[in-house]
Amino acid sequence: MIGLIGKKIGMTQVFSDQGEAVPVTVIEAGPCTVTEVRTRERDGYTAVQLGFGTNKEKRFTRPVLGQFKKRNLPPARQLREFRVEDVTPYQVGQALTVSMFEKGQRVDVQGVTKGRGFQGVIKRHGFVAGHASHGPTMGREPGSIGASAYPSRVIKGKRLPGHMGAANLTIKNLEVIGVDAEQNVLLVRGAVPGPPNGLVFIKKRVS
Repeated sequence: MIGLIGKKIGMTQVFSDQGEAVPVTVIEAGPCTVTEVRTRERDGYTAVQLGFGTNKEKRFTRPVLGQFKKRNLPPARQLREFRVEDVTPYQVGQALTVSMFEKGQRVDVQGVTKGRGFQGVIKRHGFVAGHASHGPTMGREPGSIGASAYPSRVIKGKRLPGHMGAANLTIKNLEVIGVDAEQNVLLVRGAVPGPPNGLVFIKKRVS
């Protein structure tokens, strides 16, 4: 299913017709340019490659820059392929905008979560710390992590301190609250992964 590449602007709230405050994420979605069309005969699969954003030409390597110049397209900062069943409606150079979405539609939004660095078990897994008074000395430690005589090792999958965040995450079935085609803005109910200005991918929900 075709989608759009966008940038998370931040969060705000809007009011429904019933006066309910609805939390929404503001996404700058598109416009995206079709930079390549993959066909089954030539590439073995069908997909559409979209480009989003711009950058100085000196930021690109010559081979990448040559791919855009060969098609008379401005160099795109971000590229992403979307698998589609039929590529006939798409041509190289075609622009896809946020108008492809409608209010009330359901979408899936993919992004990279905020990086938290190396974290302990309390922040990473929601463990409860020991009491600060009356004798306990455990503090924020994870406690016992392995068995004694058998199996004499730490079981795989044990929740321990480690790297947290900076992982791909898809939030599914989000409702589109508003579409502003003039400013290329999409309002989606709820939160989406990533920090402000983080890259996101929006796809129509397949029912």
